[in-house]
Amino acid sequence: MNTLYYGDNLEILRRHIDAESVDLIYLDPPFNSKRAYNVIFQDKTGQDSAAQIEAFEDTWTWSAETQSAFDEIMKGGYSGDLKNMMKAFREFMGINNLMAYLTMMAIRLVELHRVLKSTGSIFLHCDPTASHYLKILMDQIFGTKNYRNEIIWNRTSAHSGANRCGPIHDILLFYTKSNTYTWNNVFQAYDEEYIDTFFDEVDEQGKCYKRADLTGAGISRGVSGNNWRGIDVTAKGRHWMHPPDVLEELDSKGKIHWPKKKDGMPRLKQYPSDLPGVPLQDIWYDIRPLHNLAAERLHYPTQKPVALLDRIVQVSSNEGDIVLDPFCGCGTAVVAAEGLNRKWIGIDLTHLAIALIKKRLDDNFPGTHYTIVGEPKSVYDAQQLFKQSPFQFEAWAVSLIGGQPFKSKGGGDRGIDGLIFFEDAKSKFYRLIVEVKGGSYHPKDVRSLKSVMDRENAPLGILIALESPTPGMISEAAAMGTWQLPGVERKFPILQIITIEDLFSGKMPILPEWHKTLKEANRAVREREKNLKLL
Repeated sequence: MNTLYYGDNLEILRRHIDAESVDLIYLDPPFNSKRAYNVIFQDKTGQDSAAQIEAFEDTWTWSAETQSAFDEIMKGGYSGDLKNMMKAFREFMGINNLMAYLTMMAIRLVELHRVLKSTGSIFLHCDPTASHYLKILMDQIFGTKNYRNEIIWNRTSAHSGANRCGPIHDILLFYTKSNTYTWNNVFQAYDEEYIDTFFDEVDEQGKCYKRADLTGAGISRGVSGNNWRGIDVTAKGRHWMHPPDVLEELDSKGKIHWPKKKDGMPRLKQYPSDLPGVPLQDIWYDIRPLHNLAAERLHYPTQKPVALLDRIVQVSSNEGDIVLDPFCGCGTAVVAAEGLNRKWIGIDLTHLAIALIKKRLDDNFPGTHYTIVGEPKSVYDAQQLFKQSPFQFEAWAVSLIGGQPFKSKGGGDRGIDGLIFFEDAKSKFYRLIVEVKGGSYHPKDVRSLKSVMDRENAPLGILIALESPTPGMISEAAAMGTWQLPGVERKFPILQIITIEDLFSGKMPILPEWHKTLKEANRAVREREKNLKLL
């Protein structure tokens, strides 16, 4: 069953994922490539973490947990070669963020090797900052004989570098578990330079083509050795690639190039659309990164384009296979796997990531079934999550009503914890502001949310509360009145307050729905009101 796990991927791999149960692994472990190379080797106290998102601030700095992981490798049942390698790493670079990163990656890569099928593949996505160290780790754990490629993804166009060449690529380290593994041929489109160079003929319609041989070496005693159009192909020591009747059909379709010289041989016209493209190479220049206005962009720090993951899933798995992403972030690998009819497992340490993945799955694949393990199941669980991480609590709460978490690590939220988008009958879009409160709150918090709504020109707002709102808060919200979505019969409360307990009991706020036509919108309103009366 397709499953999202919330929690530490090391613990989840050990507790929930069976040995040799996964066909393809993709991982993009966060590590900040913007940091200068020499800075990584400086001993850090934890104030300036190498991690990209909140969850890994402690993971990628040397801590008691990192030391425990290193001791586990040195004293546990790991191979002697891995122990010697990790010891050499530590002697060479000392204790710093990079050593912490490699230590935490080493024990996870061992577990990923365990869960991967003998016919499986793994793609580790990284940048040049630490790729060479990760390759040494992969060589030791998966074996140098199972190294397949270092794939260069040209992730951006020309980029200015300070006193160095512009950094414009990421690296994908491709390994398999054995010499027998899934590989499906995928082709890259021809680039313009290739077409201009090789497709150098132009037909009557102005389409470019290239000439290809219609004969093969050696003579044939069958129909492919017969004369055609007065040409004795056997006398030339060759045979036709197609029988004469097929040659006639090709010629009738204008697919044969006839030379001006009388003794010249006819050749096949090949157009770019006739050919599959260039066999997949180890430099991927044809998949562009997400630009700021891309439809799939979620403004997640490490989001990758779906096209990149589609390619990886297509080449190294088949329909029905299981794809695992242990650092799934905003879930691009999960979305690609779902779209290509693969089964999948996603793991992430943040509720922000799980919330975004839920939204992507529900938006792109309505009605799809999946399980979430590790989310709060009661008000008590929610209270504990709030104590552990208010930031993660907010992201989780926003996801309960189908909102998109707004705040990201490193930036203020401007009073916005989540957003819900909706449209009117004329396809004009509006925003609904979601704010989450886990601690004590008062009527002034309701007025504060209304100020944010006014500032953002958002007609509606929802306050999700962990504790029951005060009577004063309820009165403040009710006094704001209602707002009517243009072209739709029903009015909506301008500001609603709903508790976590309400949401667990099945009560949802009143939300405008997405509809293509005015008729559909009003029909939905009447149907909902009818159902409420029945209840």
